[in-house]
Parts: sequence; C-alpha cells; structure tokens
Amino acid sequence: MKYFGTDGIRGRAHDFLSYELAFRLGSALKILGNSRVDVAIDTRESGPILAKAVIDGANNIGLDVVFHGVLPTPALAHLSALNGSTGVMITASHNPFHDNGLKVFDCGMKLLSDTEVKIESEMDSLTFADFSGDETLPAISDNSLNEYLELYKSFTVKTDFRVGLDLANGATTRTGEAVFKRFSDLIVVVGNAPDGRNINDNCGSTHPDLIQTVVRDNQLDYGFAFDGDGDRLTVVDHEGKLYDGDLIIYVIAVYLKQKGYLKHNQVVLTKMSNIGIIKALANQGISVVEANVGDKYVLELLEANDLTIGGENSGHIINRALLNTGDGVLNAAYLLSLLHSTGKSLAELTANIKMYPDKLVNLKGIDRRVLEDSRVLDLIRETQARLGSDGKLLIRPSGTEPLVRIFVSAASEDTVNTIVDQFVSLLNTLK
Repeated sequence: MKYFGTDGIRGRAHDFLSYELAFRLGSALKILGNSRVDVAIDTRESGPILAKAVIDGANNIGLDVVFHGVLPTPALAHLSALNGSTGVMITASHNPFHDNGLKVFDCGMKLLSDTEVKIESEMDSLTFADFSGDETLPAISDNSLNEYLELYKSFTVKTDFRVGLDLANGATTRTGEAVFKRFSDLIVVVGNAPDGRNINDNCGSTHPDLIQTVVRDNQLDYGFAFDGDGDRLTVVDHEGKLYDGDLIIYVIAVYLKQKGYLKHNQVVLTKMSNIGIIKALANQGISVVEANVGDKYVLELLEANDLTIGGENSGHIINRALLNTGDGVLNAAYLLSLLHSTGKSLAELTANIKMYPDKLVNLKGIDRRVLEDSRVLDLIRETQARLGSDGKLLIRPSGTEPLVRIFVSAASEDTVNTIVDQFVSLLNTLK
C-alpha cells in the first residue's frame, strides 16, 4: 500500500508524515461512516501539530471531533468502541521521537487492509489547500481517563507486590501510575518525565535493562516496561529475568483454560514465536494458530477462529476477554492479579518450558526486493527443509522501519548462529 504499513501510517514527522498528509487522512475518514472522531497523541513534540492537521481535515468535511490529549493507543481504541466513533491515535509506538504515525480505529477495531486501500484512494483524490481555521487545538476531554479505568474494575485486587514501572516517557505517563496504585502501595516509577524528545530513549519495553536495574536496586517483586504508546509490555521478575510476550501469553492462557475461559483451547502466536512455547502449550492441551507478524494479523485470526488471546513475542498481547486490542498496562495489571490469585511466581508458572535457542538480526540498508532473488529463495527452501519441525526461519522486511529482519530458532545455538551467518552474508553480498 502507498501509506499504510503493518500498523497504520508511520514515518519521519514533518517529512513523509506532513501536515498535508495528516489533513488528507482526516478528510478521508468520512468513508468509515462515523459522525464522531476521537483523537489522541503520545508525548512526541510533533504530536500536537499532526493532531491539529487530522482535526482540521475531519472538521473540513463536517465531522465532530473530540480531542483527548495524551492517551495510550489502547485507551483511545476503547473510547472509539464506547462511542461508536472513528479513533485516530497519533503515535509511532516504539520508534524514536523524530518519527510519528497515524493509527486508525473504526468503532474500536483496527482497519482491515481493504478499508485502508479505500482510505488511501480517498486521500489521493482530495484537493488540499491550507486550512484557515483556528490554529489552537480543542479543549481536552475530561472523562477519558475515568472511562478507560472502568476496564479494570472486574479484576482489581490490592496486593503486597513491590512493583516497578517504566513508562517510556510516553503515553502511559497518563495512565500507568493511576492503574497500579489500585493494585499496590509499593510502586517505583521511571520514564515518567516526557519532554517531547525522550520517548523510548534508553527506556521502555525496547530497553529492558532500565527496568531490570530498577527492580534489582529497589528489591522489587516485578517490573513492567511499556512502549511509547502503551500497547506493548516487557516483564521482569525479582531476579531480573525477562519475560517476553510469548511467555506472558503462555501464563495467561493456561490460567484462562483452568478457569474455563479459553475458547476452543487455542491461542494465536506469530511465526516468530519460540518452538519451546508451542510445545509447552501443547503439553497443557492448548494448540497454536500461527499468524504473520503484526498485531492486525493476530487480531484477524483471533476473530476468524473466535479465540480469546493471542499476540507477539514483542509483548503486544490481545486478550479479548478484556479488550479487542493490545494494551500493555491492562495486560500487566491482569498478570499481577493472576499472580496474586494463584499464589505462584512467574518463575514457577513457566518452570516446565524449555525454550529453544533463537536469534533475531535486523539488517539495515537492505532493499526488500533482494528477498525475491532466486539465491535467497533457494537458501530459504534448503534451510527450512533442513530444520523440519524442530526449527523456524523467518526473513521479512519490517513494516515499521527500513530494515530486513532475520529470525532463526533451532534445537542448538550453533545451528541458529550458522544459519543467521549464512543469510547475513548472502544479503550483504546482494545489497
């Protein structure tokens, strides 16, 4: 597609992602048929001007707009569902501050690909002229946070856990502390001083070393790190051990199955999920449906198969018993409630999992068309045949960044490293 990637429209702010592009998107939202548009931003310095552009575009074609200021993506998606509205979240998620993006929701749901194509066509058909309206943003809605916090009522429980939070200097600075104060009186918070440029900067779920240090230095029980827009999380226990999205899905899925809430005893994982997780789930009587990488593909399979939970090892987890989109804070709070309920630690709940060695390498400066080269395709086929059912190989262009990802999982670390080295060498030769 021309504008949309795997997770909305994303690019360099004020360059690819210009006022005009955001204005065109705002105007094109009319094809969704909703009269109201809910708009929110994360903490990037480019957020307000892009929000103004979307609002100008929507107002220009007669839509009513409510501006919520800084909110996590899942909170905006929830408001879109409650209001039967179009939601536009202005964020580049885990990317650095100089990027930004436009995520669109239709009544709380991310758009399907065919709808994105229609919006792109509408955007290109519009004649753009600088909007001459008021330059100020609308007043921020006062009810946003309270409406979002209603999601936590059904499982809120006071615990004696000592908890660390890394809010990534991002959108969860609006919600994180408010949520976790309901679960614990012993909270240590970092990454909660956004300045427009420090979002995801050596903090958050993509830099877990910070929350590991916070947990160890303060002798905490658990630490939770979120990304810039709050739809992902990474978990750390008291020993500093990291738990990725696959492990968290395993723990929640087993718990839901025991309670009789796991539909069809299946979960959705992605093609990058560790084989050890898949085998451990099978030992619990839970089968796996594998999706392409990208939360919208996970959601498509969850809906198509009427399943409860799925996600990515990146920490983007969709628990449809709670919400129809990934929410780092919501899933972290639910996990804390689960741990309190079971009386077991994360280490105990994952003790029977034997993780397979795996490795992910991101190669920059590689044209995605190289992946269509016959030499690359031949090596992929040969490698997959050699690995069989005891290994995984996934090579794909990133949908959010200009790079190619190489993921390998196998029974031995030597095998993983050998395969990764082969593909790195070949792709670097062909670039």
